[in-house]
Amino acid sequence: MLTPEEILNKVNQALSALTYDRQPASLYEPIRYALSMGGKRIRPVLMLLSYNLFKDHPEDIMMQALGLETYHNFTLLHDDLMDKADMRRGQLTVHKRWNENKAILSGDSMLVLAFQRMAQCDARHLPHVLQLFTETTLQIDEGQEYDMDFESRNDVTEDEYIEMIRLKTSVLLACAMKTGAILADASADDAQRLYKVGEQIGLAFQLQDDLLDVYGDPKVFGKAIGGDITSNKKTFMLINAVNRADERQRQELMRWTEAQDFDRQEKIAAVTSLYDEIGIKALCEEKINHYFMEGQKNLDQVSVPEERKSHLRQYIAAMVHRNY
Repeated sequence: MLTPEEILNKVNQALSALTYDRQPASLYEPIRYALSMGGKRIRPVLMLLSYNLFKDHPEDIMMQALGLETYHNFTLLHDDLMDKADMRRGQLTVHKRWNENKAILSGDSMLVLAFQRMAQCDARHLPHVLQLFTETTLQIDEGQEYDMDFESRNDVTEDEYIEMIRLKTSVLLACAMKTGAILADASADDAQRLYKVGEQIGLAFQLQDDLLDVYGDPKVFGKAIGGDITSNKKTFMLINAVNRADERQRQELMRWTEAQDFDRQEKIAAVTSLYDEIGIKALCEEKINHYFMEGQKNLDQVSVPEERKSHLRQYIAAMVHRNY
């Protein structure tokens, strides 16, 4: 069996080896650029680790893993455009390096390439793989729409937020793991158990991201903390702070979220102090651990020997309990 590090190396090598022989070359250059910007490659690694639970040689499904990574980077490309973000992973976003029209068109081509790569599996598995992938892409669009809708609402509930991040983040991790299982000829029950693992771990992963944006070390996290606070993003942290605050705390939170002109560092410090008073960090950590343990319970039920699960368990734990 391959370790997560060995699988990651194979994914990066395969991405680097991808060629684009179609014309015009100018359409495909932003795609090559977007896929070369780095990243954790979580989704293809999860797919290959899941396959490796049941079969050796996970590189046999590398093209489907690259399809999933292509799709993920397509969503980032369009997210950056919608958010008017200038930088991604320390480099210019596609719409800033080229222009918005190029980002739209090259992004659309990435989506098509993702389906093309996912479809390069044997005919026996093709219907199940494409049905799952198609449903997943629709769910992610639904999650993105909820996320944008939340920007103009002040009454978002915790349940609504959890459902939004399930759709926007978790289902792609779940799709990765179930696809790996399907392609490895796992039973329908085991494939669905791995879907649930990905779903629960995805929730824990996103909540950890929320937590790190407030409490992370910028030197380790890789970016300035407090971005969610300054943009008034409806996260688990803010939603629960508003719901659990007393009258004074709530008024103070509202003052900062409604402020049009503010000092960035002052706002981050003030809101973080309120989170500390209300106990939001411990609440978020408890929720993260809940989803992590639920994921582990589902992995426990997958019917392969425990020693074959060790690499996947190691990888999942590192994902959820990361500090970056």
